[in-house]
Amino acid sequence: MKDTIPWQYNEFTQVGKDYSKPEEVEDFEARHSDFRDLEGDSNAVLDLLGVSENDILIDFGSGTGVFARQAAQRCRQVHAVDVSQAMLDYARNVAIRAGVTNIEYHHGGFLTFEYDGPPVDYITTTLAFHHLPDFWKGIALKRMYTMLKPKGKLFIHDGVIEVDGAIDNITALIDRLGEAGGEEMREDAEEHFRKEFSTYDWIIDGLLTRAGFEIESREIVDGVMASYYCLRPE
Repeated sequence: MKDTIPWQYNEFTQVGKDYSKPEEVEDFEARHSDFRDLEGDSNAVLDLLGVSENDILIDFGSGTGVFARQAAQRCRQVHAVDVSQAMLDYARNVAIRAGVTNIEYHHGGFLTFEYDGPPVDYITTTLAFHHLPDFWKGIALKRMYTMLKPKGKLFIHDGVIEVDGAIDNITALIDRLGEAGGEEMREDAEEHFRKEFSTYDWIIDGLLTRAGFEIESREIVDGVMASYYCLRPE
């Protein structure tokens, strides 16, 4: 926000894994590639959104830049936003080596990134929105709403929890991650639910609609991992 208030949440504070450290950043893709198809997942989202060559897209929590690089192959301009300067440096270097020139990198987050370009066609965020407490999620959604053009689309993929069976579903997810990624991945998942801010589906639903969005579709897998596809109406 342009006029930062004294009690604003500090989204640059690392919670959970510390991705301000270059060695953690370098290890990120290797560990996640063991159980995620990063490029395939990115292209599936881009197919869903229908991104085309004249579009502008903002990706919050852009991480190592896999999604931003895939999006850059399809649209005019990508803005990759992350609170970790180490992540941005890594992503920028990979893009340079790949010859990708239509990505701008911004050190900021949901609350601090200031966008001064034309309204954008798409905003995406994957496994980053949970870093904000619920009150600040609401502020962030209102900010994203103002960045989108009418009929612009928002895609959120993150940990969102259904009320029924919440404890069992979270425990099962942690077990699956431990089986896929080893003890370090299990510990990361436990730390996530211990210290970070994944919340209930009814809270996210309400925050989205009160920010002005229409929820076009929502899918929650295994009661704990959600994808929201939303529209800013005219």
